[in-house]
Amino acid sequence: MKIESEKEKKLDTALNKLITLDLNTNLKENLESLDLQKNQLEIEKKEIEAKYQSLITEHKVLSQKLEEINNQKNVEQKKETEFSEKIDELNQETVTLLEEIDKWQM
Repeated sequence: MKIESEKEKKLDTALNKLITLDLNTNLKENLESLDLQKNQLEIEKKEIEAKYQSLITEHKVLSQKLEEINNQKNVEQKKETEFSEKIDELNQETVTLLEEIDKWQM
């Protein structure tokens, strides 16, 4: 009986070691898998950050171009308004001159 009890204890100990070893192997595999995933995520993060910086730069450039276009548009509108005012002045002067000519012809 004593021998059986010792054998049973040894078997239990060996079984526990095997279970622990198997768990450690799985744990190791899981850790390696997680480490690979972490590295992949870090690579993707760097790529995304680089794209983000590129987009920020592109946004600044486009904003400056838009501002230049708006400024140019405002200048053109101002010129157009001034031109229209000059045409109106010339029209008024023409009307006045025509009236003067009519007076002189009468």
